[in-house]
Amino acid sequence: MPTTEGFDALVADGGIRFGGDYNPEQWPRDVWHEDARLMRQAGVNLVTVGVFSWATYEPEPGARDLGWLDDVLGLLHEHGVGVDLATPTASPPAWLGVRHPETLPVDADGVRLVAGSRNHFSPASQVYRDAALAITHDLAERYAAHPAVRMWHVGNELGQVCYGREAAGRFRAWLRARYGDIDGLNEAWGTTFWSQRYATFDEILPPRRMPYHPNPTQSLDWRRYSSDLLLEIYREQRDAIRAAGATQPVTTNLMGFFPLVDYATWAAELDVVADDAYPDPADPHAPSSSALGQDLMRSLRGGEPWILMEQAAGAVSWRPHNLPRSPERSRLESLQAVARGADGICFFQWRASRAGAERFHSAMLPHAGPDTLAHQGIRRLGADLARLRPVTGGRVPARVALLWDWPSWWAATEPAGPTDRLDPLEQLRAWHRVLWTDGVAADVVRPGTDLAAYDVVLVPNLFILDPVGADLLAGAVERGANLVVGPFSGVADGNAHVRTGRFPVLLAGLLGVSGEEWAPLPDGGVALHPAGGATVLGERLRTDGADVLATFASGHLAGSPAITRHTPPDGDASRRGTAWYLATVPDGDTLATVLRAAVEQAGVEPLLPGLAALNARRDPGDETEAVRRGDVLFLLNHSGEPARLDVPGTWTDLLTGTTVSGETTVGPTDAVALLPADAGHPAPRFREQGDRQ
Repeated sequence: MPTTEGFDALVADGGIRFGGDYNPEQWPRDVWHEDARLMRQAGVNLVTVGVFSWATYEPEPGARDLGWLDDVLGLLHEHGVGVDLATPTASPPAWLGVRHPETLPVDADGVRLVAGSRNHFSPASQVYRDAALAITHDLAERYAAHPAVRMWHVGNELGQVCYGREAAGRFRAWLRARYGDIDGLNEAWGTTFWSQRYATFDEILPPRRMPYHPNPTQSLDWRRYSSDLLLEIYREQRDAIRAAGATQPVTTNLMGFFPLVDYATWAAELDVVADDAYPDPADPHAPSSSALGQDLMRSLRGGEPWILMEQAAGAVSWRPHNLPRSPERSRLESLQAVARGADGICFFQWRASRAGAERFHSAMLPHAGPDTLAHQGIRRLGADLARLRPVTGGRVPARVALLWDWPSWWAATEPAGPTDRLDPLEQLRAWHRVLWTDGVAADVVRPGTDLAAYDVVLVPNLFILDPVGADLLAGAVERGANLVVGPFSGVADGNAHVRTGRFPVLLAGLLGVSGEEWAPLPDGGVALHPAGGATVLGERLRTDGADVLATFASGHLAGSPAITRHTPPDGDASRRGTAWYLATVPDGDTLATVLRAAVEQAGVEPLLPGLAALNARRDPGDETEAVRRGDVLFLLNHSGEPARLDVPGTWTDLLTGTTVSGETTVGPTDAVALLPADAGHPAPRFREQGDRQ
């Protein structure tokens, strides 16, 4: 079983891990020595090596050229730089695809892709998997005990999908294991519709390009299968590393809210969660969206520290128009990750490439060399992270839970629904943004999670809901938690079949409302009475005990409840919570009013007085962020203007060593990390406490 013991040891001996991807095979040997020297000067203590080195390791089938890697690992170890040694299996050598075209992926149109880029493999190909395991075994056997190797990194951004013949066979085997017999599959898939019934599993194909809409349950199962298949590949290589005697932690790099893989099912297999994040500098909501992604990564393994494995030091090269991150912005967003639980801050990559598709991607060491603002910023960040050693291992306490589920996301976004404008991820971001601007911490948890630690449970959109999940929500309210549920939730079962009856069927009693019609709203939305606005989708409800807080003011749903509040009658009246229901996508101010009411009624107060008022005066992207990690209070100013805040008590800023008492001013695009000044006495009391009162 995975364990975090190795990762705890990794950070304990040197604080926060700092570094990036290192590709020495792209450079002559004399550059390696310069790299090692500059890494040491910058405070780099961990680099990922070998992600794209397969063709260098194995220039011909069965050959091995690992002597150069011996030299690289030895050089880095001499300079105090640890290595996150990667299996190179994300980018097979060209010869594998040329000699074995069956290893190349087939797209949904039935076209087999060719080698010459990266990710050019089918996760269903046994030939590919055998070759990947062979190189993984040889690397692990040679380097399991090497003193430079501090961690192992399987593949890179696993997210490949193949629709080919071999994939079809594996899909059928996955379906047999899930359903047992073809009758069970036909029932689950509802194949009486459109005469889709199957006589045997052998008739089933992946959901390739079709004349019209695919079977939504087939599509949902295909997504589940594809995620599970990639997890198999991770496990195979991880187990090969372990079998060779390696005791270091093993991970792979995730990609935030990546739509093709259900990371909630992966987390238990990772020794530490690692994430790649590339927020767009052109997006005004990038700071809050980044915070949400960081909260997800922290929550995947129950609040454990995680690693920001990749980010850009400046500009990326894969958007049509690549705005750069300034060194100040790069530093601030790195500190944001630390504040939200990261014990590792890394970049892609150390030295900017001269050739290849990413030659214009920024790096810690740019083409222009170390005498640059970009590299000076990297050195400053390295010094900052060294000062934050007391933060490592700290947890971010949260009394608010945001529910999120990949299969529900997949099913809700299938075609042929009421609207394709209701984006579950955008709903999650909007709800989280309210908490973020107020300085209220939240965990991102999957349905079925024990909710006993939370006083507020928020469900922006949960299309699929099973009885266990519904019972947990009801139990949370019964013991006193407040619940807010958004539109188009509780619609379907685990097969994406619509539940019959008045929706949301499993939650109607808890919410005190029931619905009969989903009604997309016209462009521009409609007004709510007595105030506010509604967009995208509305629902025709009747009240079954709930108080009506707002109704649709006009149009098809005129007079119908839009926002309700209900205190269920069952249970101990002194402990019952309250359940709100939003039968629409409200405007930002209306959403904030509802969420703040639920949070305030639960006794969950923002970390700092005045933060919400300060942010209300600022444009999106210019807010100041407050988050507590352990005893340390982080304040991060995403604006180009100073931010003054009251901070009751006396503190020491870990980043500068200065004393802060009563109030502080955070400079433009800057941060403070405030530790209680007298460690021998109780810390100044935060307004939001992780332990429930």
